[in-house]
Amino acid sequence: MSHEHRRPAQDRTSAPAQAPDAARLPLLSDCGNCFGLCCVALPFARSADFALDKEAGRPCPNLQADFRCGVHQDLRQRGFSGCTVFECFGAGQKISQVTFQGQDWRTAPETARPMFDAFAVMRQLHELLWYLTEAVALPPSGASTVPQALNPVRAGEAPPTGAAGAALPAALRDELRAALEKTERLTLGTAEELAGLDVPAHRGEVNTLLLRVSELVRAKVPGRKKDRRGADLMGARLTGADLKGANLRGAYLIAADLRGADLRSADMIGADLRDADLRGADLTGSIFLTQAQVNAARGDETTRLPRGLRRPAHW
Repeated sequence: MSHEHRRPAQDRTSAPAQAPDAARLPLLSDCGNCFGLCCVALPFARSADFALDKEAGRPCPNLQADFRCGVHQDLRQRGFSGCTVFECFGAGQKISQVTFQGQDWRTAPETARPMFDAFAVMRQLHELLWYLTEAVALPPSGASTVPQALNPVRAGEAPPTGAAGAALPAALRDELRAALEKTERLTLGTAEELAGLDVPAHRGEVNTLLLRVSELVRAKVPGRKKDRRGADLMGARLTGADLKGANLRGAYLIAADLRGADLRSADMIGADLRDADLRGADLTGSIFLTQAQVNAARGDETTRLPRGLRRPAHW
């Protein structure tokens, strides 16, 4: 089924200071090449994020026949802020255009259930590709230059530390590349093959590598680093906090006050930033931060983000 090309989901955000890295472009949502999978496959629960309840597999009433959202311009005002922060990491267009070769679930209803099931798996694999692509981009041991893709140096600044200054040993770099290639191969499987994947096992293998990368990155930051992995920091007053090189994996930072905080080279994987106040915060060089996390937070023009991530339109 052909349908009019829509803006990529990332275009819901304002223009970034720097363009996304080319390697990560396929890992950003492109709604114009997706069959509205997040609007159908996922459940909604009436809350501050969604204005209604919706079962998984049932189309959102705002989804139009051409897979456009009928209230796209007013999602927040209509109580659908959860839609504005969602990021599928490009899984939607991969399932729609590659796995199912452009055949949509409306014209071929028999594809609906396998398509929706495969989408859930693909999103997890693409999230891992996001992290692995970032890790592989770190310079190898002995490199004399810092890749601008990770942490551009501002005029007058000292040499970077953390993600920008870390160098990966050759052996670890090879393992990361192998994991990246394996994950990409898995995404090319059929819907049946995707449904049969042991995703938790594969995620565990990748996570072991990402932990090693995190330790190397954060070890380059001088001084003692805070370990707040999985910490309950909901509503915490962290204005101006020195969190350089901190381990914030899985931390609950919901509605935390992080205004002016220094989060350079912090490990942000899985941190819950819903309604966290990032105005004036510096996240340059932070690792494993995603657009979905940024979208869920609050910030402004003074918030500094890693390259490849955009300031949301609601900031």
